[in-house]
Amino acid sequence: MSRSFLSSLLATAVPLWLCASPSLAADSAAELIVTASRSGVAVPQQLLGSSVTVLDASTLAERQTRDVADILRDVPGLAVNVSPGLTQIRMRGGEANHTLVLVDGIEVSDPFYGEFDFGTLIADDGARIEVLRGQQSALYGSDAIGGVIHYMSGSGRDAPGASLRAEAGSFGSVNSAARWAGATQGLDYALTASLTSRDGTPNSRNGSRKLGKDALATAFKLSYGLNDNLKLTAVGRYGAVQEDINNSDNNPASKTFGYIIDSAGTQYRNIGLYGLIRADWSGLDGRWTQSLTLQAADTDRKGYSDDRRSSGDEGKRQKGSYETSLLLGSGPVQDRLTFAVDQEREQFRNTDPSGFAFTGTKRLNNTGIVAMIDHTVGDRLAIGASIRRDLNDQFADATTYRVQGSYLALANTRLHAAVGSGIKNPGFYELFGYMDGRFIGNAALKPERSEGWEFGFEQTLFDRALTLDITRFDSRLTDEIYTTYPAPTYVATPANRKSNSTQQGVELTAVARLAQDWRLNGTYTWLKAREVGLEEVRRPGNIGSLALSWRHPSQAGGVALVARYNGQQTDVAYTDPSYVPVRARLKSYTLINLNGDYALSPAIKLTARVENLTDQTYEELFSFRGRGRAAFVGISSRF
Repeated sequence: MSRSFLSSLLATAVPLWLCASPSLAADSAAELIVTASRSGVAVPQQLLGSSVTVLDASTLAERQTRDVADILRDVPGLAVNVSPGLTQIRMRGGEANHTLVLVDGIEVSDPFYGEFDFGTLIADDGARIEVLRGQQSALYGSDAIGGVIHYMSGSGRDAPGASLRAEAGSFGSVNSAARWAGATQGLDYALTASLTSRDGTPNSRNGSRKLGKDALATAFKLSYGLNDNLKLTAVGRYGAVQEDINNSDNNPASKTFGYIIDSAGTQYRNIGLYGLIRADWSGLDGRWTQSLTLQAADTDRKGYSDDRRSSGDEGKRQKGSYETSLLLGSGPVQDRLTFAVDQEREQFRNTDPSGFAFTGTKRLNNTGIVAMIDHTVGDRLAIGASIRRDLNDQFADATTYRVQGSYLALANTRLHAAVGSGIKNPGFYELFGYMDGRFIGNAALKPERSEGWEFGFEQTLFDRALTLDITRFDSRLTDEIYTTYPAPTYVATPANRKSNSTQQGVELTAVARLAQDWRLNGTYTWLKAREVGLEEVRRPGNIGSLALSWRHPSQAGGVALVARYNGQQTDVAYTDPSYVPVRARLKSYTLINLNGDYALSPAIKLTARVENLTDQTYEELFSFRGRGRAAFVGISSRF
């Protein structure tokens, strides 16, 4: 961690900490976590051994979140890389495709690439995000080898009424959103729509071409209670993104060979369609629950060069799940037994029109069987274990496990720990991708495997006005998939690495209620991720976030200041005409956002926001220039 950022953090946090009033209680109601269990029953956060961060609706609104990727920088353990065409999240030093992404329970990763483009996810009013870190394959299978990010839109009961938002600002940006939601008798409904458009800014170091973006998202979430024991839920989401991109200079004689340069007429278009239906039943006075879920994802991505289609791919996923859970015991000592079965089918096809690529359809089928047991003693002790067996038609069957525990040692001191394993199956492109003379897939690839542990210490002070948490984690990845260039052709192809990759680090979190109506949130991550003795790319060794907010006692308005630090990191550059990749060092940077809102009436609110307040010059990826200072003003209404 840089000294300048550490000094700024301490200079801000320490005086405010000393001002914390013992009479100001932190959130007294324990957060209920949905993602950390397959039982379908929300689990109190203080009973989890795994590390989890919750970004609730008030936090998203307070920081005027528009792109979900932005606020994920405030979560410990997460490294964010934003670029036109693909925004990636790397959790605890893992790869971008090592994190399972759920939206209202739907797996939304692109089946072709095996990861999700966070640049397509726009925050809705009333939404909530749960980030579950560490190996979670024992719950969710292959994609959760490194953790889970679950975005949950607000229900009609949580945020009823109609709302509208319109905003405009720098770079020719406009965005708008609408929501209509409510609950009546047994019906709960929420319908949302959002539209974002911007002319953009240049992203090459010395370029002038502005990269525009248009994104549309619509969604609905309905639930209906047929009676006290049976509830039906339906979720649908449609997203369409069109964004300009620049390519690398591929002329070996050029001084900018391997650098991003202005590339007129290049863009991508991405369409995603997702759906889910679910039936939940409970009996025995709520002690026995069962659920049946069917979900589907359909993604279509096309690339254009000189305004003509130059690449493309499509992926489909159908998944069915059955879960049943039984609560045993009465009083403070209870045991919950959970059993789940997942049946998943993925289909992939490269739609490249060039004629130099394999465009046949491939399919993968997987059956996962999950068993869990959770033992609790009041609100002081919780121990849980889960095991999963995956039966796959392409790879050898695999078993993963997870054991976790939480213990309230003293009134204000909690210990939490977890140990587990994970697995990540190779994706379509790694297995079967073929581009004549440029890339050859490897159908003999084995899944990547990971084992790791974490141990944490949580302390509350000043009558719960301040909560501190420090967690140490350590993971080891085997059979890592990487790109190699074998003789005699030296054409790129994936292979399993024979040596291990390691990820270890420390996560710090602080939440404080300060004086009257002030709140401070701070996070810091130290990470050491290595493969064959070298630092893993796009994984900063130090990441930090500090958010200070104030709300008027009447909720008539407020201000929030957020500073996000990204330490030095290594990236790969292809600037050598021999096409051998070289390593480049990217400088650290700090992005500061300032926003405020003011209520003209109970139904009308004005908003203003400045992003990158200090006009920091930075690169998140090699030769990709970040956006400069930007200002936005908006108006929103709620009825």
